[in-house]
Amino acid sequence: MTSVSSDDLMVLTGPDVRRLLQGRQREVMSAVGGAYVEHFKGHSWLPHSVFVRFPNKEKERIIALPGYLGGVSPTTGVKWISSFPGNLEQGMSRASAVLVLNSLDTGRAQVVLEGSLVSAARTAASAALAADKLHAPGAIDTLGVIGCGLINREIITFIAALGRPIGRVVLFDIQPGRAEAFKAAVAAALPGVPVSIATSVKEVMAQAVVLSLATTAVVPTIEDLSICPRGTTVLHISLRDIVADAIAGADNIVDDIDHALRAQTSLHLAEQKLGHRKFVRATLAEILLGEQPARADATRPVVFSPFGLGVLDLAVAALILAEADKASVGQRVSGFFTGT
Repeated sequence: MTSVSSDDLMVLTGPDVRRLLQGRQREVMSAVGGAYVEHFKGHSWLPHSVFVRFPNKEKERIIALPGYLGGVSPTTGVKWISSFPGNLEQGMSRASAVLVLNSLDTGRAQVVLEGSLVSAARTAASAALAADKLHAPGAIDTLGVIGCGLINREIITFIAALGRPIGRVVLFDIQPGRAEAFKAAVAAALPGVPVSIATSVKEVMAQAVVLSLATTAVVPTIEDLSICPRGTTVLHISLRDIVADAIAGADNIVDDIDHALRAQTSLHLAEQKLGHRKFVRATLAEILLGEQPARADATRPVVFSPFGLGVLDLAVAALILAEADKASVGQRVSGFFTGT
């Protein structure tokens, strides 16, 4: 923020971030799309994410995503995000995060934002942008949701902001109560659209022409994508749901090949099995720029597997900061740094 001195730190809390993001789905999608393009053009610096794991904990992790994003308003910083699925049983969110932005002049941290809302928004924007660009134009007959948590709730909201007619929504979660509760989120984003709850993953897959997978899976279990309708677009947001052979037979789009094919993602497992990366056709940026077609053919499902690039968080944070400046939102911690 322009009013922050070199010795001060600005803090934007979760309520601040939520307020500043409210109703800005289209702007967030534009920021995310722009970040993809800048990254593809080489106007970024994005080292691999660092995973911190713990003894006897299979699903729990904390990830650091540092980066630099160039373009019209260059920015740099790091997201520190944890995923502890057991939190849900304690009435807490699965993910929590902070996002730190640094001055490009002094290197000092300038702003700390609550990061889980930023992360959810950029993830949902990425998914909705992919759905819009990869799926055939027109109405979405059936939208399928597997995993009824925060990420898919945001994805529903962002897909609704695309303005495409949606015929119905089909839900599945391994905890039926969560799917039932998720109906309210669908009704808020897509009023009047029928919603049903499936009894299995396959039941959703057999109906959905746009399918969003946002689960906590660490071992792939979806073995066959051929049960999906012709022309299905799969938003493989959780990255570890689809087995290697099924990935190998799909039309695969990623955000960044080097990032997406690591950390035992489904694509990484496919690379290990096949010994090459030829099963990945393009990045979403290439499609946004018109350098690759949206689909290779109409027979295979197209699968979008985004690793989740830190530059997206930076782009959304820049949007939030611009709005915070206009609204004078944020709490200053004066004298956070020593003067010398």
